[in-house]
Amino acid sequence: MTPHISRKRSTLAIATAVAAGALLTAGLTTGASAQPDRAASPSGAPVSLSSTARADLLQDANAEKAATAEKIGLGAKEKLVVRDVVKDRDGTTHTRYERTYDGLPVLGGDLVVHTAKSGSVKSVTKAAKATIKVASTSAKIGATSAAKSAESTAAKSGDTKKADAQTPRKVVWAASGKPVLAHETVVTGVQKDGTPSKLHVIADAATGKKLFQYQAIENGAGHSQYSGDVEVGSKKGTSGFDLTDDSRGGHSTFDLNHAQSGEGKLVTDDDDTWGTGKPEDVQTAAVDAAYGAQLTWDYYKAVHGREGIKGDGKGATSRVHYGNAYVNAFWDDSCFCMTYGDGEGDKKPLTSMDVAAHEMTHGVTSATGNMEYSGESGGLNEATSDIFAAAVEFNAKNAEDVPDYMVGEKIDINGDGSPLRYMDKPSKDGSSLDNWSADAGNVDVHYSSGIANHFFYLLSEGSGAKEINGVKYDSPTADGSKVEGIGRDKAEKIWFKALTAYFTTTTDYKAAREGTLKAATDLYGADSAEYKGVAAAWTGVNVK
Repeated sequence: MTPHISRKRSTLAIATAVAAGALLTAGLTTGASAQPDRAASPSGAPVSLSSTARADLLQDANAEKAATAEKIGLGAKEKLVVRDVVKDRDGTTHTRYERTYDGLPVLGGDLVVHTAKSGSVKSVTKAAKATIKVASTSAKIGATSAAKSAESTAAKSGDTKKADAQTPRKVVWAASGKPVLAHETVVTGVQKDGTPSKLHVIADAATGKKLFQYQAIENGAGHSQYSGDVEVGSKKGTSGFDLTDDSRGGHSTFDLNHAQSGEGKLVTDDDDTWGTGKPEDVQTAAVDAAYGAQLTWDYYKAVHGREGIKGDGKGATSRVHYGNAYVNAFWDDSCFCMTYGDGEGDKKPLTSMDVAAHEMTHGVTSATGNMEYSGESGGLNEATSDIFAAAVEFNAKNAEDVPDYMVGEKIDINGDGSPLRYMDKPSKDGSSLDNWSADAGNVDVHYSSGIANHFFYLLSEGSGAKEINGVKYDSPTADGSKVEGIGRDKAEKIWFKALTAYFTTTTDYKAAREGTLKAATDLYGADSAEYKGVAAAWTGVNVK
């Protein structure tokens, strides 16, 4: 089919595209998710906050942070730093904080305070259960030595070329076991596939021993050029039109022209007719990226009441044409941007809706649960992006890209027509995990994500063989049990609630089970079919 051609600026663009898709897909089989639950508004569901209302809540939390620290029993040297807030329909607020100790950032010290409408603290979700305390905040290992050691770590890992360490900062490492004074060093460079590298190396400030490392650049892959003729938000510029969508926080799309750094040049056009649908036209990838971004913005706002990645009404940035024949896409917090390569032979830009949703969701995760991009928490981080990429795709109902529970099925990176990942049975890709095991934290995050992807499919659609939108699925369970799906609409609300209210930097699969059960309780009740469905789906992937 003819890929993207965007015509004319319109705030009704997405509504037009979705309506057309709905007419063409209404007769398809949709499995357990056929009965949408959009109208349901449980008392525990988040309310839609305007940027002003959110700012007011954050300001209130900031004014009361000392009192809150005392209420929840923090020590005299501990202080709270307000980061995010979510408010439920029943008046409960979930305020997310970072923590400092004697002026030093505490990694793994983040927590969420759940406060009733009356102002009383209902509970606290902490990333670290240990008491935050270190004997001294004076480092025995100097910053210069820490930086050299971090560069060596990055070089030895083989994942970072041209390693260059930034000046380390002293922190308290509390994410695993007893808190210790440490150095955090960010080592920049380039990963093997051309992706920028920002490797965070955490080392004991007394011995120099490496404690942890994680990659801050979060990447993934998806479709391109398969969404048909669409409309995207643009505005009149100084000369012609700019690909900037003021109706969605000023999201703008830039052309890197195959560079691997810099912001690039804002995409413009003389007559507000963008691209040809062919990869040879440099605007085509920009249209795909902008369209995917607006679909994702609209999904989070309409379904979860979240306006923008940070919930503050501000748009991000998309950058297209990164590098040469770069077969990936990534999110970078430092530029608050998604960046897309042009794929094999610069002919298959990775720029359509599920890529945009995947990458933008990394931003949402960073602003909320912020699960570290390593080990089990990294798998949950990556799965969250896959889960909401599927949710955005189903919500869009685009007739040219019929929604499914697969990742990257259109781009054919494998060369045989197979997708990158399968949610019903992740191991079909040859690497991903279907179920949890004790080794899950040692697997690449793109493969350990299979556990949560599988959970989400089971929770949405149930186990066994079925056909949804013309695609055949057959999802097994770890113990052979039968799982009944509760419907995708409820499943995605539960995952979003858990992400924004109960997940933290250190959340592993056991904690994710606990968080989603709490979310199901908030939304549907502790004795509900939804709660039982969450428990059964986790058991189905061996998380107990």
